[in-house]
Amino acid sequence: MRLLLVVAVALIDADNRVLIAQRPPGKQLGGLWEFPGGKIEAGERPERALVRELAEELGVTVKEECLAPLTFASHAYEDFHLLMPLYVCRRWEGFAQPREGQALKWVHARDLRQYPMPPADEPLLPPLVELLG
Repeated sequence: MRLLLVVAVALIDADNRVLIAQRPPGKQLGGLWEFPGGKIEAGERPERALVRELAEELGVTVKEECLAPLTFASHAYEDFHLLMPLYVCRRWEGFAQPREGQALKWVHARDLRQYPMPPADEPLLPPLVELLG
């Protein structure tokens, strides 16, 4: 089974809300909500991948030192196994804008379960809820 390495981030605003993005219709798992991030390219460190992905997807600038690892998910899908670390970030430059046709929403951690997410994202929620209360 192929191993897919991806990285995700919980951007946390001044009101302790987390940014989630909805996968566009037509994409795999379209319509489900997820944390911003993406695939780690060959030879790329997870933090560098997040800096790149956040600039591409949301138009925000993040410094690597502002990313703190929180937890990770390991999930077997039918045709690949996904390994995904989740970082938290409270400092960035710019305003998050949907650059890839995705919907964006700022949500309190306690309300995240109201948004359907891919199975791999489910184990990320309890540590995030515990962190943010």
